[in-house]
Amino acid sequence: MNSLRSRLFVILVAATGLIWFFAAGWIYVGAKQEVETVLDARLQEAARMVSSLVPNGMPSAGQGPTSNHVVDIPSYERQLSCQIWSLDGQLVAKSSGAPATKFSDTRAGFSERKIDGETWRVYTIEDHAKGIRVLVGDRLSLRDHLVAELIKGLLAPTLLMIPLLGFLIWVSLDRGLRPLRLMADGLQARDADDMSPVDVGPLPKEIHPVVTSMNSLFAKVQAARQHEREITAFAAHELRTPLAGLKMQAQISMAASDKPTRDAALRQIVIAVDRTTRLVRQLLTVAKLDAVQQAEPNADINAGAVVDEIVSALPATSAGIQVVVDPSLRRTVINTNRELLTLAIRNLHENALHHMPETGVIRWSAATTSDELAIFAEDEGPGIPSDELALATNRFFRGRHKSTVGSGLGLSIVDLAVRTSGARLSLQNRSDRSGLRAQIIWPISRAVGQSDSSGEYIHDSATLRLKAAS
Repeated sequence: MNSLRSRLFVILVAATGLIWFFAAGWIYVGAKQEVETVLDARLQEAARMVSSLVPNGMPSAGQGPTSNHVVDIPSYERQLSCQIWSLDGQLVAKSSGAPATKFSDTRAGFSERKIDGETWRVYTIEDHAKGIRVLVGDRLSLRDHLVAELIKGLLAPTLLMIPLLGFLIWVSLDRGLRPLRLMADGLQARDADDMSPVDVGPLPKEIHPVVTSMNSLFAKVQAARQHEREITAFAAHELRTPLAGLKMQAQISMAASDKPTRDAALRQIVIAVDRTTRLVRQLLTVAKLDAVQQAEPNADINAGAVVDEIVSALPATSAGIQVVVDPSLRRTVINTNRELLTLAIRNLHENALHHMPETGVIRWSAATTSDELAIFAEDEGPGIPSDELALATNRFFRGRHKSTVGSGLGLSIVDLAVRTSGARLSLQNRSDRSGLRAQIIWPISRAVGQSDSSGEYIHDSATLRLKAAS
């Protein structure tokens, strides 16, 4: 049963019927007890009344029975039967309809006896002054019939009311579920681009959590679509410049008659291709990270090995730039996702290279506190103005110290990668000189071990060599 209204209708009708069923049982038991109490009291009253009506001149035990005196009991003649016996066991009189068999052998009080297949409820009273025993009884079948008629009188209107009650429940459910239907109609009538939140004001409070979750989903979809539009617009804008430059330099190369001019144009083509390649790679990286809901399983990664691999793959842009890897990195093993760690270190290193002057040092190192482990890169570039530090990880943000080949995506990729892997990124300007200190920080539990090693690994534009530790 997929219909909520039908399900609620069946539940409500079944629950109501069940309650009525138990109520009828309760009424039956209570009514039966009350009826028995009342009828027993009536038996007592009738017996006393008959006893009071018997004259003192009734025949006694030694005189033999009389000729069937009929005791007239006007109010009870249809339900009650009466017998008058002498104390020595002789039938003195009985009412019309009373059996000739003695109702009960009990001297006084209530008793039950089956006579000719009929069960009688009997009350006996003795009058020693008159020498008689009065027995008044009624049939239990009459009592049961009376209770059954009472219950039937109560249930008959109820059975007639069930269709009306079902109709009222159905109409009430239809009216109660109308807000859901109106909300569904409103959503169906929306345009595909309409991501405005649903107004929860007129809706019942029970529907508010559903509407709130739906509005949250609308907001996420809207943000995702806006993000896609921004990436598309930025990519179109950023690619237009290098592509136009490529075309122009290709035209210059084709038109140049002298070799120096042609070589210069070809060098510019290579630079434009490199810039375009980096931009496309970063856009694809951002799209890939946005699509990641959960990183791949972690593994124990040697941070120094990852840094060595990246530094070797990305030579310095100038012969005067050196890259120094502190031996602490060689002794640092982190339990994390290798792909995300490589992506973060690659973009940090690229960012440092593009902002370095003609000479200087980029230093990679590691540090620990009581509860955190960090690997960090320090460059000797211009740093980031303090008012721009909070904006540096925003996508497409390029501050006042932007590089000529940057696109504003490098640090945002680092931030997204480290957050996906359970770490965080910290950016600070160096206090000892100009430059930026970028740290990737994990909880200390992610550092799973250290290897024994000494020495300082120095990378320059041409070589990778080991410098002995002092």
